[in-house]
Amino acid sequence: MMFGKRKRVISRILVVEDEPLVAFDNEHLLGEAGYKVVGTVDNLEDATRLIDEEQIDLVLSDISLSGDGDGTDVARAAAARNVPVLFVTADLPEEARKLAVGWLAKPYSDKGLKAALEAVDEMMQGKRVKRLPAGLSLHEEA
Repeated sequence: MMFGKRKRVISRILVVEDEPLVAFDNEHLLGEAGYKVVGTVDNLEDATRLIDEEQIDLVLSDISLSGDGDGTDVARAAAARNVPVLFVTADLPEEARKLAVGWLAKPYSDKGLKAALEAVDEMMQGKRVKRLPAGLSLHEEA
């Protein structure tokens, strides 16, 4: 019998976050957890460019961003490329729910973010997510 890590469908993540410390912490945590961070940006323009140019499995996006546009605009750009989005924000507008696979409420812990990504990965593999980590809501219709 072989033991090992289970196969992930999420390996390449784009972080879209306007709070520098949160962005840095997320980038570091994701790298330590074995994910490839394809970019960390704080605005719609840079996020859209990376979505168009890079292979991305998931966009991890705040709603509030620097400059013009917000996380819902990022989610629309990602949807045009069939890239799922997980919002990470303190307050998710009702209209944003249909644009993402889920929402992880801020503040969250490192453990909470990792558990949320594992739950989203399971959902994307078509598996039933038995228990959601604290602060995570999944929107299977997105």
